[in-house]
Amino acid sequence: MPGSSGELEARLARLEDLEEIRQLFVDYGRYLDRGDLDAYGAIFAEEGELLLGPLGRAKGRDAIRALMAPVVEGTGGNSFHLITAPVIELDGDRARSNVQWTALTRGPDGRPAMTMFGHHEDELVREDGRWRIARRKGFVELPSAYPS
Repeated sequence: MPGSSGELEARLARLEDLEEIRQLFVDYGRYLDRGDLDAYGAIFAEEGELLLGPLGRAKGRDAIRALMAPVVEGTGGNSFHLITAPVIELDGDRARSNVQWTALTRGPDGRPAMTMFGHHEDELVREDGRWRIARRKGFVELPSAYPS
């Protein structure tokens, strides 16, 4: 039995929200890899927060761009982030997510080399009609910070 028009609209809105959030994750890696810090900063909420362990923490788009500037300097075209396995929990105009990321670089011989693997734990918010990252906390699993 088909659902009501309101139920269908709600289901469609949910799917659209999930897809926009997934694209936000893809854009995160793409902008970082291109060194496009203006576009990168814009995926965060106005008062967004980025917490990247020893790399540092920043609050607000300008501070986030400043934190990442030394990271991307001179890496354009040599760094590639793969964003995978998103788990997203929607709650109205807010959401929580967990995504895995893998960082690849171009080795001296031109072959790809995996340099790091980890995950992000996110709080997201709909701001001015668009999904943005309100708080992103990054974790590095490989290489391990702990000796084996």
